[in-house]
Formats: sequence, C-alpha cells, structure tokens
Amino acid sequence: MWIGGLTAGLLVTLVLAVGLGAVAISPATVARIVGHHLVGWPGEVSATSAEESIVWRVRLPRVVLGLLVGAGLAVCGVALQAMVRNLLADPYLLGVTSGASTGAAAAILFGLGAGFGENALSASAFLGALAASLAVFLVARAGGRITSLRLLMAGVAVGYALYAATSFLIFAADSAEGARSVLFWLLGSLGLARWSVPLAVVAVVVCLSVAALMVWGRKLDALAVGDETAHTLGVPPTRFRVRLLVVVALCVGAVVAASGGIGFIGLVIPHVARRFVGAAHGRVIPVAALIGAIFLVWADVAARTLLEPRELPIGIITALVGAPFLLILVRRFHATST
Repeated sequence: MWIGGLTAGLLVTLVLAVGLGAVAISPATVARIVGHHLVGWPGEVSATSAEESIVWRVRLPRVVLGLLVGAGLAVCGVALQAMVRNLLADPYLLGVTSGASTGAAAAILFGLGAGFGENALSASAFLGALAASLAVFLVARAGGRITSLRLLMAGVAVGYALYAATSFLIFAADSAEGARSVLFWLLGSLGLARWSVPLAVVAVVVCLSVAALMVWGRKLDALAVGDETAHTLGVPPTRFRVRLLVVVALCVGAVVAASGGIGFIGLVIPHVARRFVGAAHGRVIPVAALIGAIFLVWADVAARTLLEPRELPIGIITALVGAPFLLILVRRFHATST
C-alpha cells in the first residue's frame, strides 16, 4: 500500500515540479511535452518552443536528478545505519561526501580534471569520493577485521581530514569568486543537471544500489541486530560490511558528484520510512527511496522559487525541514524509552 501510494505521489510530483518556476507551465502541457519526447505521443505539441525548451532541457533533467539523488541518499542512510548499528549514521559518516567536496574544490579552484571537459567538476568529485572510501577501508582494516566501531571512527577521522583539506584549498586559491562557488556547491545544488553522461551514470548507479540493497534485505536485518546473530544466521559480518561499503561508496560518490553535499536526507528519511512500514529492510529500502525522492524534489522547488530570481542552496532547505523532523524523532524515542 505504501509503495503504491508513494509511487503515485512520485509521478504527480514529477509533473507538478517540472511546471513550477519563474515561468509557470500547466501540468497538461508538461505531460504532453514529456510524452512527445519519450514515446512520440502526441505527434504534435501545442506548446511554444520556449516552453518545450524549459520543460525538456532545463527542468526535467533537474527533477530527474533530484529523484535519483534523494533516493540514493535515503537508501545509503538505511544501509549505513544497519552497517554501523547507529541510528544517527548518514552518508556523511564515512567521509565520502568530504572526499567529493575536496575533489570538487580542486576542480573549481585549480582546474583539476580539465581533461574531462564540461564534466570536470563531477568527475573530480567522484574520484575524490572513491579515494575517501578507499582511505576509510584501509584505516578500518588496519587493525584487523572491519567492525562497526572501526568503520565509524575511520569515517569520522577521514572526513575531518578531508574537510580540513577542502578549507586549505579555498584559502590557498585566494579567489573570492571561486570560494563562493565552492561554498555553494558544498551546500548542494541540482543546477548542473543536463541530459548528459553524469545523469546517466547517477541513474545506473542508484538503480543498481537500490536493487542490491533490496536483495540483501534479510542480511541487513541480521547485521542490524548484531555480529553474533549475523554469524548464527550465516551472514559473515566483515565480508558483508565490505560489500556494503563498496555499494554505499559508489552510490554516495555518484550522487554527491552530481549534486554537491546535501544533508539530512540519509539521516532523517530512514527513520520516517521505519515509522511507516516497520524495521524490516526489505520494506524500508523501497519506501525510503520513494520518500527521499519526493522530498528532495520539493526541496529543490522551494530552493529555486522562494527567492526568485536567486537560487538557494538546496542543503539549506533540507536542513530547515530535516532538523525539526529529527527533534520530533528524538522526543518520540525518549518517550518510548521511558
């Protein structure tokens, strides 16, 4: 029931969000333009060339990227909370976002990855995220088997180190305009969305990640209970954590490279999903993906319309909405425990 209702809500969100902006376009016109480009029906669209360009080239890629980023961050939050057995875990925890930020800062301020052309920013951020993931893996494994505590501490340490590196790059560049660009990217934006390679990569990575985590739903249930229980049920915790780390690192790296650092999605949305369907990961993962997708699209609508013609970083909107949700969850957990 929840999956069906949220899927319908996602389709409605897609049509409405594409039509909202400085130039309002009716849902019927949006549906006709999208249908014409996707399936060739209707054969002719009664819309101006400006409306068609706004819908197909500007807003639809942005909304699709918002759907993918929201879903990816939400399911990665679910996986991380099970991996480290900490309800406050989110994609920032493993330092992947910090690595992407360092790569992006190097690209904006010093032209790193210029060989990738117009995709230099996304490519540099993705490579930075992968480097951070490898560093976390090596640090966590240095003292023996990978446990939840080792992953937690390694992620925090690597994240702080890369945050310091990003700050150093900003000051070393001595460019006010470059610093503003980096800071805007660090707070998240979907403004770079285009029908190009980065969007296709994000779509493939997010879809494969969601599918893999859904297949591993029972293993995540066992891991969330504890390593001893996982061993008893035939799930090797260390090996499974390595697999999860690879999937989460690739997914977070891809979405952060395309959208910048967007907080609270991976932290709050998993808790909301569990409130709706319980703790079983086979149900939580698809519901969290749908809620995260819907939430981020509407957050982006608010970011680009509240202060028109200026655009707010989307991370400001997610924080303003996510922080009260988190406080409500804390109060409910306190009431339950007492």
